[in-house]
Amino acid sequence: MCGIAGIVALTSQGTHTLSTIQEAVHCLRQRGPDASGIATFDRLSLGHARLSIIDTSDAGRQPMSDPSGRYTIIFNGEFFNYREHREELVRRGVSLHSNSDTEVLLHWYILEGAACLQRVNGFFALAIYDRTERKLFVARDRMGVKPLLTYTDSDRFCFASEMKALVSMGIPMRLDRVSLFQYLQLNYVPGPESMLLGVRKLEPGHYQVIRNIGENASVDEPVAYYQIPDSTFETTPGYHEAQDRLLYLLERSVERRMVADVPLGAFLSGGIDSSIIVALASGMTKKLKTFSIGFRDEPQFDETHFAELVAQRYKTDHTVFKLTTDDLFSVLQPALDYIDEPFADSSALNVFLLSRETRKHVTVALSGDGADELFGGYNKHAAEWRLRNNSTATTAIRLLGPLWKQLPRSRNGKWTNRFRQLDRFSAGAGMSATDRYWRWAGFEDESSVRQLFMHDSFNTDERVYQARKTRLTRFIKGGTSLNDVLRNDMELVLVNDMLTKVDLMSMANSLEVRTPFLDYEVVNFASRLPGEYKIDGNGRKKVLRDAFRKLLPDELYRRGKQGFEVPLLNWFRGELRTHISEDMLSRERLADQGIFDPEAVALILKRLFSRDPGESVAQVWALLVFQHWYDRYRPLHDA
Repeated sequence: MCGIAGIVALTSQGTHTLSTIQEAVHCLRQRGPDASGIATFDRLSLGHARLSIIDTSDAGRQPMSDPSGRYTIIFNGEFFNYREHREELVRRGVSLHSNSDTEVLLHWYILEGAACLQRVNGFFALAIYDRTERKLFVARDRMGVKPLLTYTDSDRFCFASEMKALVSMGIPMRLDRVSLFQYLQLNYVPGPESMLLGVRKLEPGHYQVIRNIGENASVDEPVAYYQIPDSTFETTPGYHEAQDRLLYLLERSVERRMVADVPLGAFLSGGIDSSIIVALASGMTKKLKTFSIGFRDEPQFDETHFAELVAQRYKTDHTVFKLTTDDLFSVLQPALDYIDEPFADSSALNVFLLSRETRKHVTVALSGDGADELFGGYNKHAAEWRLRNNSTATTAIRLLGPLWKQLPRSRNGKWTNRFRQLDRFSAGAGMSATDRYWRWAGFEDESSVRQLFMHDSFNTDERVYQARKTRLTRFIKGGTSLNDVLRNDMELVLVNDMLTKVDLMSMANSLEVRTPFLDYEVVNFASRLPGEYKIDGNGRKKVLRDAFRKLLPDELYRRGKQGFEVPLLNWFRGELRTHISEDMLSRERLADQGIFDPEAVALILKRLFSRDPGESVAQVWALLVFQHWYDRYRPLHDA
């Protein structure tokens, strides 16, 4: 795993910025602590920070050029099936000088151009420069596991693995109001936009070309080379046949992801998803290293017992990190410092801790990410199924809607969280499928967010906001199947929340995380299965759970889905109270900043410190994360 960055001078004026590539590469040092390199041409600079995984010798260093010097590549990611394609290159008479997957990919690009991406099973962000045609080709993997951000103006085209690298290139810092509005609803900024105007995220499964680099340079619009399929099979496999096929595809996926020239292990949470990956991986290596995290002072959320059952069954070299919530609090500052776009999924702190401890033992870890979005594992999926299929409980919950609003609702207690869920369910039951999806995807509704802004003039451009919202919910169709919801979650939630979280927090600790469930062969197969194979009145992730039932301990199937809430409320009322009230969200600071209405924020803080905090905890966390980011970047905005 690595970090990449590049600057294309579209005009002679743009050449003055090429030297900023050095600072950009320095910004990516945690992604690539092992080595760095820069290649500079007349109108182009390419930079690379390396985390050595495959062929750790100097032969695998980047930027890498072919023997003729015509083509140069920088590559962040892994080409898992590179060995079979390497053999084919050798049969064709291509002379290779390393055992690197990067060199294999470069030569396939030389032979096939953009079509070479169809050969790659893996995850990546890359750039390849053709000196003869004066053309730069940039691309991102099918599922969006690895990020790639771009910025274009009249003088230059810039790209990087992280926003902080783009900022070091001197791009203008202007706040995108629509992105801020959506962030305060969702707790993340959905792509392809970002929190800075002009900075865009290349979408998963897309590539982009910059042509005629020189006096007549032009930047093409991104082109899709892959889309998650939404059509069914010509002949739908039977349920048992689907289980067998799924087991086979996942086994192949895990086998591909075992390729590494450095120590490799796996996360093992005690849930079904990570346990499946460990069950498969343990048969492919001697004494697989596995890692779990538990919190001593939160035993009700501790899942390490279930993880140990799997570790014992498969005789893994298992390590349990028994930490305290004080340990969790200790990573608050370094985690926020690494995030270079507001991101308020507080479970990122857990991932930071797990990645930090795991990195002490291995350089690569397998994870179970992606299974919930692919097979329907969330509470909201079960709730949506009940509504679409006229569950008998639905009518009663809707009729009791006024009651749920009178009861205390909060994530910080068993019953208060249940009342919160019932209230959200009742409210969503009266909405269209699209509006309900958007509401359940977020933490705050539109009207609540609008009230946060100081001036009406600061409220988002409604036309732009509605256009983005329509695009971000474009796969929702309604009907009895949930395949449309799962497809939308793959495009919205998985990419912008879950994968962003894991990428940021693992890279902050120089750990590569591989996701076997997101092998495109697995995704293609699962996406086309009937919705009732995944979720119905009897449970969630049906076909996945049933396919691996014989491989996992029975105890994993008798437990409910468990989560761990970061103790934000305790921190806000304790260690962070003064920091919140007298500094980050003080009336004086908010008034000077000119974005948020001090009176509206004061009402949220009043509720936060009351006996019924409701959703104020999530609201305050989102505001704090934004303020931390704002203090570092100081983007321009019109009051």
